[in-house]
Amino acid sequence: MNTTTMKAAVFEGPANIEVKTVPRPELKEDGDIVIRVVRACVCGSDLWFYRGIEDRARGEQTGHEAIGVVEQAGAGVHSVAPGDFVIVPFPFSCGTCPVCKAGFESSCPNGGYFGNGDLGCQAEFLRVPQADGTVVKVDEPEGGFGDAMLASLLTLSDVMATGYHAAASAEVKAGDTAVVMGDGAVGLCAVIAAKLRGASRIIAMSRHEDRSALACKFGATDIVPERGQAAIDKVLSMTDGYGADAVLECVGSAESFVTALGVARRGSVVGRVGVPHDEKLDGDRMFYDNIGLRGGPAPVRSYDKAVLLDKVLDGSINPGRVFTAQFDINHIADAYKAMDERNAIKSMIVF
Repeated sequence: MNTTTMKAAVFEGPANIEVKTVPRPELKEDGDIVIRVVRACVCGSDLWFYRGIEDRARGEQTGHEAIGVVEQAGAGVHSVAPGDFVIVPFPFSCGTCPVCKAGFESSCPNGGYFGNGDLGCQAEFLRVPQADGTVVKVDEPEGGFGDAMLASLLTLSDVMATGYHAAASAEVKAGDTAVVMGDGAVGLCAVIAAKLRGASRIIAMSRHEDRSALACKFGATDIVPERGQAAIDKVLSMTDGYGADAVLECVGSAESFVTALGVARRGSVVGRVGVPHDEKLDGDRMFYDNIGLRGGPAPVRSYDKAVLLDKVLDGSINPGRVFTAQFDINHIADAYKAMDERNAIKSMIVF
């Protein structure tokens, strides 16, 4: 086995993800760890650069979601040691600044994001900066985790926590009617989150049969396939003309955002987690109707530690069902293509 190189996914232009042999990562700072990646995946946000909608430098490694086993730990790492199983949230963070202490480590001024430069999670090994403020250690049972549990643990690196951030930002509470914009992995996990927080009615905006079916299994009570003004009219008709108590925006497109505001009840909050692309705010409507707007990159580590990890480990939730296709690293191009063509809700990479 070669101990100096590894296989990694590399962006070489729109619709062109290649597997390349690159140097295996090494410790650079005392706070670093290097992990052997066990599972990684393709995110819906990866499709923005894959489709050429978002600029990205060629030659960069890709992927920002991973779980794995610690291989090396720097002298300054105290929370984990070689052999420990860890979840790697998509942001890395110092864990000690006022922003991190407030529970918003995804906006840490001393941190950053995986999926850039040589910090790609779609690879056999990964260097994790600021490990003590970033990773979530999971006690592995004797014999290890089964495939279904590994899938759900992988969602805790991004999509499940991001879906929960949408629900928390929208202030979903017991008895609420919640609307979820988006039927990708994040939107489906937002359905789980809305149910976890006690919503009694969950309206999933979806026009794809396989995704609608999974949304219902996760807790959606209603499916609305319409788009644009027709979708707004439908939701208003379902809520006596008032709109939803909470709206979870998990797409980021201009149309989705306009629809989200259109279905929001006066005095409600829109929780936004979709990466914004050409969104336009209706400031007058939001002001006079007292509609709030919160959200952004999910503070994955905080949600995992406070709520989600325990719920996954005890079987209360099973978000790993969003993975509907599996590939190895040699077929990473097929993993992207499957999601781009909507033949997979979310593609998993198995090492």
